[in-house]
Amino acid sequence: MPDQPSTSAVPDEQLSDLRALADDSAAEVRTYITTVTDIASGANPAAALPLGLLALSQVLVMGARLGAIEDVVPEDRFEADTGPDTELDPLRENLANMFEGLDEYADVVDPVTDPELTTGSLANDLTLVAGCLTHGLNHYDAGRVLEALWWWQFSYLSDWGERAASALRVHQALLAHVRLDADADAVAEAEFDALHP
Repeated sequence: MPDQPSTSAVPDEQLSDLRALADDSAAEVRTYITTVTDIASGANPAAALPLGLLALSQVLVMGARLGAIEDVVPEDRFEADTGPDTELDPLRENLANMFEGLDEYADVVDPVTDPELTTGSLANDLTLVAGCLTHGLNHYDAGRVLEALWWWQFSYLSDWGERAASALRVHQALLAHVRLDADADAVAEAEFDALHP
């Protein structure tokens, strides 16, 4: 577990609260990465949408907590090197294979300032979120708790929060179609069988 950062810029009580938030956030990040990796493996295709929906929902709660607090300011004014970037292309490719035929969706550039229609990709979104979260996790694992929180907060507001929210909406819509778009005759037959054993 990372050492508690020593800084005189943050009061002890606030530092304790930030430490608890960082610990919770790191746990959520690990869960997200594990779940997305499991989805990409293709081991359980039937569970891909429900698991993706849960993973995105949980990590967005983490992001909302970070977005709701004051800006986290790291001790140093430069970002420490986290080492080589995690290779995410295999994850992206496996997710694209997993969601083949469902991967692309209609999206808007920015619903507030630029509602121009564009195309999104579940594989790209899930991978981008994993990359941003992993970057912060590297800081956390190196004991740079405030740096991790700053990175997760900044990248939530600037990048991964939007992509996760878009991917969540698509997961929910796909799951709704799978569950609700049943053949009317099959539904009527099942209801008849249930009422007349």
